[in-house]
Amino acid sequence: MSEMIRKQFYIHKRHQLLLRKLAQAKGVSEAEIIRQAIEHEAAGNKRQTLVPDRSAWEEILVAVEARIALGARATPYDWDRLDAYQQREERFAPSSH
Repeated sequence: MSEMIRKQFYIHKRHQLLLRKLAQAKGVSEAEIIRQAIEHEAAGNKRQTLVPDRSAWEEILVAVEARIALGARATPYDWDRLDAYQQREERFAPSSH
């Protein structure tokens, strides 16, 4: 076996839960799940590609045009990067149903 190198990294809480479940289901360590994922990605295994959604793009264009039409009356966006990450986490977190 090749030399092992210790790495430390941060993952989201939901990833930790998924990692733990996968490791238990496969009967391997969490580190082995990560090694397998790296091998999978390095092998070039393609993920399912998404089909472009024309109606979503059209909605974006309408929103942009409406924003441009506001001109100088528009208020600037006021956001914080951490707030944006938190909103994303809430939006994509698995439902508790």
